[in-house]
Amino acid sequence: MRISRGDVEHIARLARLRLTEGEKETYGLQLSDILEYVEKLKELDTSEVDPTSHVIPLSNVFREDLLQGSLSREEALRNAPQAADAFYRVPKIIE
Repeated sequence: MRISRGDVEHIARLARLRLTEGEKETYGLQLSDILEYVEKLKELDTSEVDPTSHVIPLSNVFREDLLQGSLSREEALRNAPQAADAFYRVPKIIE
């Protein structure tokens, strides 16, 4: 499938790109080559291939989600620059 100059200009307008005449020619050829390759891939028989979301196997790298205790209020406030009662004290941002 060949991409016309009008198609390249339309795509550039949608992408809000200002292309020179040389770029229009170059990108037109490159897009045409890509579409021809996709057409060639469509000829492959993939009926025996299971659908996948990734081409390589993925594994979860997160730690096990375990229930554990959290900091007490006193421990959490211990590192605060300023604390008032049981709260963090922060500078006033709205006057």
